[in-house]
Amino acid sequence: MRNSSWNDLVALTEGKKLNYQPVGFIIDSPWIPGWFGISKIDYYSSEELWLKANLKAVNTFPDVWFMPAFWSEYGMCTEPSAFGSRMIFHEKSLPHAEKISEGIDLANSLAQPNVKTDGLLPFMINRLKNNEKAIRNADHQIRFAISRGPLNIASFLMGTTEFMLALTMDPEGSHRLLKKISVFICDWLEWQKECFPSIDGVLILDDIIGFVGEVEFNEFVVPYFKRIFESVGAKVRFLHNDAEGLITAKNLDKIGVNMFNFSYNHSMGEIREIAGPDIVLVGNIPPRDVLALGTPEDVETAVRNASGEISSFNRIIWSAGGGMPPDVAEINIKAFISAVRTFAK
Repeated sequence: MRNSSWNDLVALTEGKKLNYQPVGFIIDSPWIPGWFGISKIDYYSSEELWLKANLKAVNTFPDVWFMPAFWSEYGMCTEPSAFGSRMIFHEKSLPHAEKISEGIDLANSLAQPNVKTDGLLPFMINRLKNNEKAIRNADHQIRFAISRGPLNIASFLMGTTEFMLALTMDPEGSHRLLKKISVFICDWLEWQKECFPSIDGVLILDDIIGFVGEVEFNEFVVPYFKRIFESVGAKVRFLHNDAEGLITAKNLDKIGVNMFNFSYNHSMGEIREIAGPDIVLVGNIPPRDVLALGTPEDVETAVRNASGEISSFNRIIWSAGGGMPPDVAEINIKAFISAVRTFAK
C-alpha cells in the first residue's frame, strides 16, 4: 500500500477519525489482467507485466486503498500447490487446484509443507524480492502477509462437499487436518514477515467458514483462526469472508480480527450491529451485479443506500462486498469514489 494510506489504515483500526471517507478494494488476478489488457498466463508468468499492471492500478486511482496491493499470488493454486495439488492454468480463465484426496484420511498422510521451498511459494516471495525496490520507489511498501484460511485450503485439497461431510462424520480427523494446515499457514505468514519486515498486516481469505453453524464455528474455526491471527503480532488483522457472515461477525473479536470484508447480502447496518463499533468494516456494494455489470447510476444508488443504513461512518472502508470481480470498468470505479464523497460525509 501507499505509505500514507497504510498510516491512515492503522489509525482507522485504532479508532482515530480521518478527515475523509476511505475507498478501498481487494484486487488480484480476477480483475487486474483483464483491466490491464493481458492474459492471466502473462500476469502470472511475467514479473515485468505483473509489476506494470499493479503500478498502473495504483497510479490510475491514487485515492483508492488497494488491499493488500502488489499481491503476489497465483489465484486459488497458491496454497494448495505447497501440499502437492495439480495446478491447472488457462489463458483466459482463473486457474484451479485439483483435489488430492476425497477422504479425511488425508490428515494422516499429508506431508507438512516447507514454506521456503514447496509449490509456488518460493516464486511468490521471489517476485516480491525482485520488485521490492520498484514498489518502494513508487511510495508503496509490502504491508500484508496473506493466505487462504484453513477451511478454505482443506476444501481445495479434498473437495468442499467431502470436507463439509468430514466435519460432521469425523471431527477428530477434521481437527488433525485443520491443525496441520494451520501450522502451515502460520509458518507461511511468518516467512513472509521475515522476508519483508515492512509487513504489519495479515489478510486471511476463507469463505468456507460461512457454511458452518455456530457450534461448528466455535469448534473448527475459532481456535485455528485465533492462532493464525496472533502468529505475527500484526497491527492490522483483516478477514475476508463474502459467504454467509453473521456468525463470523459476532466472533471477530474472539478470533482477533479488527477488519472485516463481508458479503453484500448483509447490510452495513446489520454487520455493524453484530460486529460492534470497534471493527473496521470493508464493504459492501454488490461486486458482480452492480460494480461489474451495473451502470454508474446503479453504483451511485448502491452507495447511497449503503450509507443510509448506518448512523456513523467511523471505521468504514467503502468497498465491494467481496473482492474486485472481473470486468469492472474505470467509469464505475470513478462513480463509486464520487458517490462515497457525496453520500458518506
